[in-house]
Amino acid sequence: MVNFTENATVKCTINHDIHQMLSPVVYIFVFIVGLPANCLSLYYGYLQIKAKNELGIYLCNLTIADLLYIFSLPFWLQYVLQHDNWTYDELLCKICGIILYENIYISVGFLCCISIDRYLAVVHPFRFQQFRTMKAAVIVSIIIWTKEIMTCCFVFTHGEVSMDADSHVVCFEHYPIKEWEHNVNYYRFSAGFLFPFSLLAFSYCGILRVVHKSPGTQKKKKIQIKRLVSSTVFIFLVCFGPYHILLVVRSLLENTCSFAEKIFNIYHVSLLLTTFNCVADPVLYCFSSESTYQNFAKMRDSCLTCLGCLRPETKESYPLNTSESPNRPQHEQ
Repeated sequence: MVNFTENATVKCTINHDIHQMLSPVVYIFVFIVGLPANCLSLYYGYLQIKAKNELGIYLCNLTIADLLYIFSLPFWLQYVLQHDNWTYDELLCKICGIILYENIYISVGFLCCISIDRYLAVVHPFRFQQFRTMKAAVIVSIIIWTKEIMTCCFVFTHGEVSMDADSHVVCFEHYPIKEWEHNVNYYRFSAGFLFPFSLLAFSYCGILRVVHKSPGTQKKKKIQIKRLVSSTVFIFLVCFGPYHILLVVRSLLENTCSFAEKIFNIYHVSLLLTTFNCVADPVLYCFSSESTYQNFAKMRDSCLTCLGCLRPETKESYPLNTSESPNRPQHEQ
């Protein structure tokens, strides 16, 4: 049974049809594709850690955040298939909601860590070595997880289930949004999206500038690095940009049920876009480090060879971190 700790002050009549049509398709796709992809990525992140590469720590943490959210998808799938009616207790609603937001902001945090790590490796290969160690990566990871858990504990002290106009028990949905959510949404936009995106853009612009000016870098390698950088920024903007922009729009304009009804569909489409981050992250892992890229390439080529679709041949890879500092041990590169 659900215990109501906070009832909706205003019961808006919202059309939830988008949850029955689009959400189940997205959740099932992300679960089927994201679960094995992230398990594989977790394994290769472990190999990076075993090779004493600090990048592996960031990759593993990013994958763990994705896997936690993927494991919560069956609950959200049942929720939307039952016309947004939460049949479990409020504690489980809070846990699933915390995992949802943790996935967004922990993913953002570790994507920034990866971009800064690559920036220091390419732009300042002989400086800031103390920030590119296994110990530093562990400390940064602990800080990110602690910060996000404390933020969630502070934010989610309110009741997160309420009864809507159709007598359905809704989880993590308030229409119109409540007063305490306004400042939280502004914080999410500024500290959870805008500031990390600025760091990511600064890092990758620095990488592109150095690669462009490097006369010794092969043209094909430059193209590969540029594609990696542009795809990372693109995925970041597509997965997280619309959602955070709409958070601000809701905080500024959503005062009545009329506006809540108008923005409901587009807001939930933006929320679904954040879910695709769980599938996009493993794709980026293929280009994040040399050994990971080569292992995926070998596995792909072996499968194609067994199927008779590809003749065995030697292929050349151009991962981003081939510009590691020359004075680092070979096994770390």
